[in-house]
Amino acid sequence: MEESFHTKPGDRSIHPVRLRPFRLRRVLGVPGLFSAGYGDVGSSIYYALGIVAIVALGATPIALGIAGIIYVFNTLTYAEGGAMIPEAGGSSSFARHGFNDLVGFVAGWALMLSYIVTMAISAYTIPPYLAFFWPILSDPVIDTLFAMGIILFLMIINVFGIKESSRMNIVFIAVDVVTQITLVTLGVVLILLPNPGVLFEHMFSQGNWPTTQNLVFGVAIAALCFTGVETVSQLAEETRKPAERIPHAYLIMIVAVLLLFGGISIVALSAMTPQVLGDPVSGWARDPIAGIAANLPLSILRSVFAPLVAILAGTILLTATNAGLMGISRLSFNLATHKQLPELFGRVHHRFRTPYAAIIVFCGLSILVLVPGLTNPGFFTELGALYVFGSLLCFALAHTSILGLRIRHPELPRPFKLRFNIIIKGKELPLTAILGLLSTLTIWIVVLIIQPYSRWVGIGWMAIGLILYYVYRRWRKIPLTHYDSKPSTLGETHLK
Repeated sequence: MEESFHTKPGDRSIHPVRLRPFRLRRVLGVPGLFSAGYGDVGSSIYYALGIVAIVALGATPIALGIAGIIYVFNTLTYAEGGAMIPEAGGSSSFARHGFNDLVGFVAGWALMLSYIVTMAISAYTIPPYLAFFWPILSDPVIDTLFAMGIILFLMIINVFGIKESSRMNIVFIAVDVVTQITLVTLGVVLILLPNPGVLFEHMFSQGNWPTTQNLVFGVAIAALCFTGVETVSQLAEETRKPAERIPHAYLIMIVAVLLLFGGISIVALSAMTPQVLGDPVSGWARDPIAGIAANLPLSILRSVFAPLVAILAGTILLTATNAGLMGISRLSFNLATHKQLPELFGRVHHRFRTPYAAIIVFCGLSILVLVPGLTNPGFFTELGALYVFGSLLCFALAHTSILGLRIRHPELPRPFKLRFNIIIKGKELPLTAILGLLSTLTIWIVVLIIQPYSRWVGIGWMAIGLILYYVYRRWRKIPLTHYDSKPSTLGETHLK
């Protein structure tokens, strides 16, 4: 007998409910992207200039100039990749699309190391500048505890939402850029022009020029200045019209970074000897911009710019720590979405729509990285060397991935396509990506050879990551090199 079912009065109709995965909010425009990227790049001059001077001495402007050329190669590669694949992940995402999940994870894990170190070193450099107002912050223990507190504060801000932290970035960056331009102008007019020979003397006189090995390492350390290229790409999923606005943000960053970094490094070497600039104990290694302000020739200018630089350095370094956190949390979200990390890292808060679990985890790791600062006087330079390992590796993989995508997927739409291509077997290969790959890979190999600390800690970090990746993928019964599924149940990415 065929049964039929009819609704009766009082029966409750049940409608299936489709659960929509939480997505990241698209709220960022060019100002938000530029502020996040420059917050990472522009802030590094407040500490990287001193670290480079420790190694490169009088060749510091040259080391920064060479690194700046490599930065242009990197930025152009990320502009094409970010416009073509506008999703969080940066070099990790490029590598996954260009090759496979395993290569993408290697790039992402190396980038995580760079972000963790960037957050730690930026927060750790804030207290020396603020010690102008509160000398107690010069104490190593209080210094380090204060830096840990900064990371906890930013953890709370970022859990509440990207839009709120982006607005904070824009205000800080606007004021900082104006102040940097003013400081460079005053340095040129009051220090360099009245005595142009002082720059030549500080760069090339006896004892001021570095060995070839130190010059190469100085170029590598100068890569500290250029982390913002990844930060912008990590925010692709939260950008309105990413194919258009990501390249625009990158091009603005190129102009701002090269002009300001070149000007500041030249003024710094005009205002003080490289030995004074790079002295981590009695010199200005940890607060080099404060050194420029302290060496202005007029007392009224020193009285104005010394406190101003202290305030702005604190704010811009706070912004850099925040930008690093924004980048690493979005990177981990992307890796978890593609089953390259456990699902925990892809959870999005039901109210704030932010990857809160990743934010909390990586803030905790950055705080742990700062623990040696309580007792280790060489902690500052060790952080810089460790950063170089991860950043140069992921930059090299980004260039390789863009070249791989040109060869394997020439049909993909490229809203921003690099010019100056070399035609090989009918494939257009961008010259800037080739030069970027050769330069970053060469310097990375040199760093592995001459820097034992970054070599062993970096290799150890990568080994731990590969073991975790292998165990997780085997546990989930997913092939190591490919996950054949839509990006998912964790948070769909709609590239509108």
